[in-house]
Amino acid sequence: MMNDLENLPSPSAKLQALLAVCTRAVVFTGAGISTESGIPDFRSPGGLWTKNAPIEFQDFMASEEMRREAWKRKFAMEAEFNNAKPNAGHLAVANLVQRGIVSAVITQNIDNLHQDSGIPAEKVIELHGNGTYATCLSCGERHELDVIKQSFLGRDELPDCRKCGGIVKTATISFGQSMPLEPMERAEEETLACDLFIAIGSSLVVYPAASFPIVAKKNGAKLVILNREETPLDDYADLIVNEEIGPTLSKVVQLN
Repeated sequence: MMNDLENLPSPSAKLQALLAVCTRAVVFTGAGISTESGIPDFRSPGGLWTKNAPIEFQDFMASEEMRREAWKRKFAMEAEFNNAKPNAGHLAVANLVQRGIVSAVITQNIDNLHQDSGIPAEKVIELHGNGTYATCLSCGERHELDVIKQSFLGRDELPDCRKCGGIVKTATISFGQSMPLEPMERAEEETLACDLFIAIGSSLVVYPAASFPIVAKKNGAKLVILNREETPLDDYADLIVNEEIGPTLSKVVQLN
């Protein structure tokens, strides 16, 4: 198969060929798939974390001042996230899910754009949580951001859980916070069950999430890395595509 790939004219044609012969594919996505929707990256030069150092989970828990700063940042960035719509890359991935080629999407993103693109929520495994709502850190009760925003910006009130009085935080995983056990277990199960693993728009430097492509490869799956820049895992890949994500995936699934 790999010898046949060498004879194909383009990276998108090679990816198309791999998808045609796989029995179960998994897609793994990072920030790069969402930057084409206008969502800023966090880690790259000029990214959000070069302007504001991320707030550690233990600081959020220990300090009312840090919780206040976290909510202030959240609502300051809200417009960029709220205006974002799924782009061609998201739609192409959704097409592969709908056709039964991709069994699950494992994502490091917190923007909900995979669900917005039409992928059923149960097929999206969110390793770093979801930034479109909040949860109580004590009882897990869900809280909607619009209500929190009104209280915080209108009356300068930090949110407390309406059910148990606990601390409320966006449903995302912060630095220093334990990775969620269930999504990690599901991601491992999907990774071990696939015969094609496609990493899209991820720098593949954040662990333990970045271990999944290696797990897939060592378990016998073909590994494709689609990213604008090189990654530390390129040596493991059967196919590397350093091109724009949306246009490339659109060609692969022939959405154009």
